[in-house]
Amino acid sequence: MYSGEKGYPDADITVEHKSSRIDLLYVTDRLPDPEKRQLEYGSGRSASVAFGSATVDIGDDVSWDQLVKDSQSASRSSSHELSVSKRIEQGRFPETPHAFSIVAGRPVTNPDVEAAFKKTAAQFKQEIARRLSLTQRKDVVIFIHGFNNSFDDAAASLAEIWHFSGRQGVPLLYTWPAAHGGLFGYFVDRESGEFTVFHLKKMLKLLASINEIENIHIIAHSRGTDVTTTALRELMIESRAAGKRPLEDLRIKNLILAAPDLDFGVMRQRLMAEKFGPAIGQITIYTAQTDNALNISESLMTGLRLGKLESKNFSDTERQIFASVKNVSFINVLDVGSFISHAYFLDSPSASSDLIRVLRDSSKPGSKNRPLIHKEDNFWEMPADYPNNRE
Repeated sequence: MYSGEKGYPDADITVEHKSSRIDLLYVTDRLPDPEKRQLEYGSGRSASVAFGSATVDIGDDVSWDQLVKDSQSASRSSSHELSVSKRIEQGRFPETPHAFSIVAGRPVTNPDVEAAFKKTAAQFKQEIARRLSLTQRKDVVIFIHGFNNSFDDAAASLAEIWHFSGRQGVPLLYTWPAAHGGLFGYFVDRESGEFTVFHLKKMLKLLASINEIENIHIIAHSRGTDVTTTALRELMIESRAAGKRPLEDLRIKNLILAAPDLDFGVMRQRLMAEKFGPAIGQITIYTAQTDNALNISESLMTGLRLGKLESKNFSDTERQIFASVKNVSFINVLDVGSFISHAYFLDSPSASSDLIRVLRDSSKPGSKNRPLIHKEDNFWEMPADYPNNRE
């Protein structure tokens, strides 16, 4: 249900967005499935990135008034299935790697390739500007899915998040070539995550160059957290090397890592050592000790996963780092809502409610709007009755 105290913000939503049909902007380096009659994307890797519009239907011809009513129902007795009914590709960037030559000891991109990239980039910016004109908040909300997620699964997840957060800003799905399937699907998806990093970096840089965008919010789930943090880390290094401040340069207001399937040791060396935290406005990390999918991941990869982290896993030096940064919060979710419990950021009413509050207001943990229980340092706990646990 909608987590706001005053009910679903119907009055704040523009007429164009008052529908049970949600139009998402997508960016993808998945290959289109050649066996499908209409445009669908599979798990194959594309050297060129496409962007377009994906239509997500909520239920079967549900009226707006009924949807608002159902969105405020605590019982969810009138839940509606989400399905993708249409995908329209609006533009495609040149294949990577871009052809280049060495001029005076420096690599210079082929002029034709550079011109083709700029043309598509202009089309993308124009589409962003059009969508920003339809919302009061000039923000972009990006969702980056995890392992074994299809295009349609990821689109439905973002549609749900954007709807319950009050349909503000531009919802953008970044979907990479996951959902390979089969016995070794996890490892194939893992390498596809490495494949997509360069493309994600290009998209984030392009978004950061659009002056009309005030803030960028990123929600990454599971293996998508590795894709996201790797891309952001490289952009931060590049920004600092150019004498800029990544916080201002990239404009990432919120980074939400949900059930992160990240090796804790790797995170220590690649993120903490690179001073990752100060480059983001607020970082929220959702963890759950009962996340059975991460139990499997740990058995496959042997390392402690970030999504199961506890305060005792940190050294005294690392505690001091977090104490000085202060904008990184670990939220331990007690009510995960399912046996597998890996998608609790959507399945758990408590967790989804908190995530929405972060997106909507950038509220801090422990504030009146986010009555989480402070455990120690940067660690918080979300009780099963959250957010109704106020005294």
